[in-house]
Amino acid sequence: MKESLTCYSLKKLEEIVSHFGEPSFRAKQIFDAIKKGKQIDEISNISKSLKEKLKEKYVSIPVEIYKKLVSKDGTIKYALKLQDGEIIECVVLSYSYGRTICISTQVGCRMGCAFCASGLNGLVRNLTCDEMVGEILIVNKDLADGNSREITNIVLMGSGEPLDNYENVTKFLRTISSKESLNISQRNISLSTCGLVPKIKQLADEGFSVTLTISLHAPTDEKRKQIMKIANSYTISEVVDASKYYFNKTGRRVVFEYSMIENFNDSFVDAENLSKLVGGFPSHINLIPLNSVKEKGLIGTPKKKIYAFREKLENLKVSASIRRSLGADIEGACGQLRNKLLKNTSQN
Repeated sequence: MKESLTCYSLKKLEEIVSHFGEPSFRAKQIFDAIKKGKQIDEISNISKSLKEKLKEKYVSIPVEIYKKLVSKDGTIKYALKLQDGEIIECVVLSYSYGRTICISTQVGCRMGCAFCASGLNGLVRNLTCDEMVGEILIVNKDLADGNSREITNIVLMGSGEPLDNYENVTKFLRTISSKESLNISQRNISLSTCGLVPKIKQLADEGFSVTLTISLHAPTDEKRKQIMKIANSYTISEVVDASKYYFNKTGRRVVFEYSMIENFNDSFVDAENLSKLVGGFPSHINLIPLNSVKEKGLIGTPKKKIYAFREKLENLKVSASIRRSLGADIEGACGQLRNKLLKNTSQN
């Protein structure tokens, strides 16, 4: 695979163009074009000879749009092709305050949660920082034709467990929030994890301030072990303690994700147990109507019962809301992202 220029600093690009005998201002032209999601051939203000020299070793963005699906509710799902032929997916959601992109951090996933499609084929490999930044740049270019920043918020909640790819993900967070890059505040970035306790604490210790969202999905260890393999490694108590540690270090309220599964975790007793876990702790419960994944066979809680569950939590003085399901008709909703496309799709 060719080396990617996506996460290179301006100084590093200056070294590259100098090696090719070009004036240093060419680096700024390339740098600005990359931030607009342009491939090398699309950079109009550099010479053809420089383009050819660059293309021998480099690509500017290591992902390209393979397929685009638009939901009836306006949600957009992109299938993106990587240099090695692997396919990842990301989703763009539109809100009154702007557009949020939900990006993947791995090709596949090894967490094996019972309600999620992303791990059906296991983990193929980690994504690099360049590939994650590339997801945002190439999609923003498609939405805005490179003339504005359409993406205002980022959620690391596509395929993969972000904290299972810690080094690349933290490099991505530093890059995307830097002034040299898109300068997206970490307060506009959410990171969703199923609860890798040591990595949650490390994230706090290293000074990150993203919104942490924990995939909890059950109020007891017994139930959580039935639907989440990670529960065999870390107890709910350990996960909640790590969340409190993160809050104390960062001052950021933690969000707990809770997928509603019919007759499994949706009783008033479950609500009472959930309230005991987070009582007195500055957190929020995000109730998620379960989205269909046919291979999993789980049934979502009826809407009326979800509203009653939320009311019960609120009566117990727990902050809670119900997530609006978007993009289900294009399998772009929470838990539905997967790689249905074959590797080396150019052969199809």
